[in-house]
Amino acid sequence: MFKRLTEGLQRTKANFTTKLANLLLGKKEIDAELLAELETQLLLADVGVTVTQEIVSNLKKRAEQREFVTAEEVVPALKEYLLSLLQACSKPLFVTKTEIPYVILVVGVNGSGKTTTIGKLVKQLQKNGKKVMLAAGDTFRAAAIEQLQIWGERNNVPVIAQQAGADSAAVAYDAFSAAKARGSDVLIVDTAGRLHTQSNLMNELKKVVKVLKKIDANVPHEVLLVLDAGIGQNALNQAREFQEAVGVTGLVLTKLDGTAKGGIIFAIAKALQLPIRFIGVGEKIDDLQPFNAREFVDALFKDEWTN
Repeated sequence: MFKRLTEGLQRTKANFTTKLANLLLGKKEIDAELLAELETQLLLADVGVTVTQEIVSNLKKRAEQREFVTAEEVVPALKEYLLSLLQACSKPLFVTKTEIPYVILVVGVNGSGKTTTIGKLVKQLQKNGKKVMLAAGDTFRAAAIEQLQIWGERNNVPVIAQQAGADSAAVAYDAFSAAKARGSDVLIVDTAGRLHTQSNLMNELKKVVKVLKKIDANVPHEVLLVLDAGIGQNALNQAREFQEAVGVTGLVLTKLDGTAKGGIIFAIAKALQLPIRFIGVGEKIDDLQPFNAREFVDALFKDEWTN
């Protein structure tokens, strides 16, 4: 899995840690010019303004206090800081045995990889011995229902669906009743992809949550927001809007293998401090990996810096 992680992060690594290595290694002096170049490189890697300013300010202060003599000595401090940011968010999804069915509501914008993430998540849950059911809550597109049904057939799990245009809250309600009746361990509810700026669709998402809570105040147990890493800073805006609307409890960062903007994970971790449950580093079924902060940072820094 670490090998796949390293391979999947190659573009971000090339845009982020490799360029930082070229900037820092071999330099003798930590001066204003070097710090300015470091700031620019962090911003270009989508680490975000807040995180970048904090890093540069901290390094400048420590350099003035002579904690660092050469630029090369900045490397372990930078790695340590980035790791500390992510460790606070490195919390795997834990499906309890007492809550049956354990309900996972999956949300996100169009094209973020929601339905594919659901399919891969089903496989992981099955490997852990969980009996899973799916709910086709994306009723806006007939193709979305069909796509989820294909994943259901592929993984041999039932899919509760209605016709296109049906009330998605009603689908979620029916699916919860069915999952409870059939003794399913986990119910995953898909929802229509929507822009975070579409207030009518965000209100519909709130309705799904409201209907589920009428059945059980603890439901949904997990609101999983799927974010496309390739959109950079806009992912942070999306996360804030969905968090405000439906109380996101966990994040999935997808398509890290196809982008050089993976530094956005640090900006998201700093700004939201939400658990990052999974990351997507490829198309294969096992390329949805439970997020591990240390492995992520090690993969980014691999081969460039050995310390």
